[in-house]
Amino acid sequence: MGTSFARSFALLALLCLLLPCHGKGKLSTKFYAKSCPGVATIVRSVMAQALAKEPRMGASIIRLFFHDCFVNGCDASILLDDTATFTGEKNAGANANSVRGYEVIDAIKTQVEAACNGTVSCADIVALASRDAVNLVTRRPDVERAARPEGLAHGEPECRQRQPARSGLQRRVPRLSARDMTALSGAHTVGRARCLFFRGRIYGEPNINATFAAARSRRARRAAATATSRRSTTRRRTLRQRLLHEPGGAARLLHSDQELFNGGPADALVRKYSGNAGMFANDFAKAMVKMGGLMPAAGTPTEVRLNCRKVN
Repeated sequence: MGTSFARSFALLALLCLLLPCHGKGKLSTKFYAKSCPGVATIVRSVMAQALAKEPRMGASIIRLFFHDCFVNGCDASILLDDTATFTGEKNAGANANSVRGYEVIDAIKTQVEAACNGTVSCADIVALASRDAVNLVTRRPDVERAARPEGLAHGEPECRQRQPARSGLQRRVPRLSARDMTALSGAHTVGRARCLFFRGRIYGEPNINATFAAARSRRARRAAATATSRRSTTRRRTLRQRLLHEPGGAARLLHSDQELFNGGPADALVRKYSGNAGMFANDFAKAMVKMGGLMPAAGTPTEVRLNCRKVN
């Protein structure tokens, strides 16, 4: 399993190196080679410190990246704080008191600005941090990504319309296939989930393993909605394909994950991932690259923010 994962994530690095050069909205992993050559080292250092302090932060940064990209492309608009005249994505229903890791991105941005003022976009910092989160969580060769400018603002209505939740795979993010979404859901095998997001499943859905549901319901009953539970049935923090196919096929904490194995077209793919770590790692890597290439709509005003929480 280890060898196949290593080979697959090494393949991902090669795929990213083949991306076209930056210009006219295109991407390149070498974009900062001259303007800010130390950016990758800075991001890696801060991420390593963050995960050493709180291992869960790896999953949190990956989730932040997902939630940013799923709404009008990877433009770091999720980082924008609300103001008297602007209501952004950060406090929308799918993100408020749920998406986390903003302070880690702030810490990275502060160091990057000190080294290369006004050069590296917040969107690229999020992408690079997510790459390192995958690497640190899996302990495998890393995932390369850069570079894009940020959108100035995307408001809450778009976030509510485009955030994948209970709609399953039928309402996919544009340019991501059902296979991409299935592979990306493997990221749900790390981190924790708020009781608010799985109470409805453990109490009201018939297609859940009874023993698994009972164990989670005991915690949910005595916990506030903001409390969390491990997504995995084990204590391992590594991103693993095995948890896509739990015993009995119904031991998934989140409704969206159960949709992957619920008598639909994704069942066969989930079974393949369950028995083939290399296939899962390869597809996950490709899907991460594909998601990281989701761009804001043409004509969207952009800038390199000096502070990721506000426009310049």
